[in-house]
This record gives sequence, C-alpha cells and structure tokens, in this order.
Amino acid sequence: MKTVIVTGLIGSGKSTVCALLKERGVPVYNADERTKGLYDSSYTLVPRLEKALGCKLRAKDGKLDRKRLSAIIFSDAGAREKLEAIVYPSVLRSFKSWRGRWKGAPFVVLESAIILSKPIFQGIGDAVILVKAPESERLERVMKRDGFPQEHVRARMSAQSIPEERADIVLENNGSVEALSAAVERVFFQENSYLCKLLNNIEKQ
Repeated sequence: MKTVIVTGLIGSGKSTVCALLKERGVPVYNADERTKGLYDSSYTLVPRLEKALGCKLRAKDGKLDRKRLSAIIFSDAGAREKLEAIVYPSVLRSFKSWRGRWKGAPFVVLESAIILSKPIFQGIGDAVILVKAPESERLERVMKRDGFPQEHVRARMSAQSIPEERADIVLENNGSVEALSAAVERVFFQENSYLCKLLNNIEKQ
C-alpha cells in the first residue's frame, strides 16, 4: 500500500488539504487526532507520561488535560523527548494497523507535522507533500483555531522544524481555499502529474 505524507508547519493548511482529499474519497490518517484518541483509549499511556514527566496530567474527570500537557512539552525540550519516546511507537503501530484496512485504495495519506524529523517514522512514506504558508498567516490561523495567546503559539511554532529538502512536492497555501483546492486537484488527481508518475514508478519497482 503506497503512502503519501502530507506535512507542514503548524497553521500551514495541511488539514485543509487533507479535508479536500477526503472529499475525493482518499483515506487520510490524521496523526494528531489519532494520538488524541490513543490518550483517551489507552489505560496506560497517560499514567506512563505522568511518571516520565513527574507531574499530574489528568483533569478532574480523569482524562488528559491537553492544555497542560501542551504547555509543558512546548516549553521544555527534554519533556517533549520523553513524551515522544512513549507516544510515537503507539502512533506508528496504530497507523500500520489502519493502513492495512485500505488495500483496495490507490494510496493512503498520512497527515503529520513532525514525521520527517522523527527517525522512528523513517521509510513509512512513498512520497512527501509539503504545505507552506507565510508565518504571519500561520500564527493568525492557530490563534483563532486553538484560542491560545500569541506567545504560546509562537513557542509551539519555534519547537517545529521540517527538513524541506525531503519534500517531493511543495504546495504553496498563500491564497484562497479555491486556489488551494485547484492546486490539490493538479497535484493529486491530474493525469500524468508528478505525484502520479512517482507512485506509478514505485509500483513498477
């Protein structure tokens, strides 16, 4: 099963790209959303994080306090590394299990902001689409979407980096949703597009 990675820094519009793909029937695995699901469904994940980070992370209802966790890991690189060592193996297993259910699809999409910079995910994708947008637009989108203050969003942005040289295709998201939709159509569905040729060559190998 061929896997296309859709990545981009926070607020770049990669989720909008993936929403457009889902409208066209493409299976999309949103790593962030699936990770949130793992926090809620696993009996051991949050207790392991609390032990590793040395602090309480659950709210009064017993579920993960996401804002507290976010504030910790985006201000402390060491805490972030501890979290990744615990959570990422579970995410990788979850993705592989999910991908196995889509054997009839031409390809599946893995949406993730961090995947290219994390060795555990190396080799999981057959092609990489990088979604880019100006920093000012990304900042505004995230503040509006998540309700965090500017300094918190900037801390999250500074904690991310993407090795752009590993991208096969760059999608510039600096216009309207209609323009982005047209770009998605050209890249993913236009006959003889670079992505189609790339995936076809992989299939022949």
